[in-house]
Amino acid sequence: MVAAGFSGLLLSMKTTGHSMSSTVTSNAFTLGALVILRGVNKDLDTVEKQVSSNLRIQTAADDPSYWSMATTMRSDTSTLSTIGDALSLGAAKVDTAYTGLTSAIDVVTKIQSLLVSAKSPGVDKDQMNVTLGQYEDQLNTITQAATISGENWLYNDDQNVNSTKTIVSNFVRGTDGSVSLATVNYDATPAVLIDTVDPSRGLFTKDIDASQLNPDGASSPARNYYLLAATGGTPPADGTAVTISNSTSDDQMSDMISVVDSILKQLTSSAADLGVVSKRVDEQSTFVSQLGDTVTQTVGNLVDTDMDEASSRVSALTAAQQMAVQSVSMANTMASKILILLQGK
Repeated sequence: MVAAGFSGLLLSMKTTGHSMSSTVTSNAFTLGALVILRGVNKDLDTVEKQVSSNLRIQTAADDPSYWSMATTMRSDTSTLSTIGDALSLGAAKVDTAYTGLTSAIDVVTKIQSLLVSAKSPGVDKDQMNVTLGQYEDQLNTITQAATISGENWLYNDDQNVNSTKTIVSNFVRGTDGSVSLATVNYDATPAVLIDTVDPSRGLFTKDIDASQLNPDGASSPARNYYLLAATGGTPPADGTAVTISNSTSDDQMSDMISVVDSILKQLTSSAADLGVVSKRVDEQSTFVSQLGDTVTQTVGNLVDTDMDEASSRVSALTAAQQMAVQSVSMANTMASKILILLQGK
């Protein structure tokens, strides 16, 4: 309708020489109304797309600077999510090792109590040794069971020991855009309880010189004891297993009690170290989660649509569109009337 009126008006201008100023005025009015309508339609289409996508900036063409920042931050959010998963797995490994150590502490404490009781006159040490053997089997089971995701920090059957355990804890983006990873490191060497390859690397399998544990510091002769022999492993060549019988002397009992007490102290120290690592991992996990939320919110502030503002704009542009349509209609009507007048001349 608009096109027909506009074409007719141009035809009138070409075929008649009358009322030229009125024709030009009507033509300008029609063209202006069309320009306004096209602009309103374009703005309304843009806002409706922002509402449907919930994005104020969808492509780099909308705002190169904000789009670039938002894209980088989205990548960072994805990386933080991956780090959060790594921290969760790391926390599970730490907790598994810690649970194994605390369980071992309970059993070793029972062994220590049994040995102290075995020093009492008239007790059946042979029978008590049966219970001692059960405790040692339990330690072996606990140690081997402390496995998660294919890793066991308490048990080693490999020739080469990877003593440093690494947990990815965060990433740092440099001013040049480069990314580096931050880690939580833990030296698991003291936490190895059983080593089937080299018994000296395991707390339960290595021999400990009881003569070095006496308060007077006596060092000769060496009196070496180990708590248990690893299944499939070779016991220390110079050590004696912690076992008792009715023929075990009080001095031997005292030596074994000293050795077990030393083991218990080292177990407690290793568990405490793991507790520190566990706390660090938990705190870092909380930080990474909060950081991810902050980055996500920042991305939203940069590129997301303000729905309240967009809704108001849609209402305003819809009203403007209706007015523009009416203006075009009025322009067409005016053009038609002028054309009739020109044709009547």
